[in-house]
Order: sequence, then C-alpha cells, then structure tokens
Amino acid sequence: MMFLAKAAAAAPEMFFAPANFISNLKYMGLGMLVIFVIIGMIILSTMVINYLFSE
Repeated sequence: MMFLAKAAAAAPEMFFAPANFISNLKYMGLGMLVIFVIIGMIILSTMVINYLFSE
C-alpha cells in the first residue's frame, strides 16, 4: 500500500487542452496518409510479383 501512495504522489498533474488535439490533427492525417501509401505499395508489389511468377 505504501508503494501506491508514493506513486500517486509522484504522478504529474493532468490537464486538458483541446487546442493541442486540433493542432495535432495534421500530424495524425500525415501518419494515416503514409500508412495508406505503404499499404498501397505492398499491394502493388504483391500484384507485380504474382504477375511475374505466375505460369
């Protein structure tokens, strides 16, 4: 029980800033775009490999 009390005392204070979420939307969108492009490249490379090595 003593450990929990020390951990709670050492925890930093939490604060809520909705403006930070809005300012980070561009980074989240960029990350999703990169994921989309990489998945597209994997799909295209799989299609090319299947075309080249099919009998």
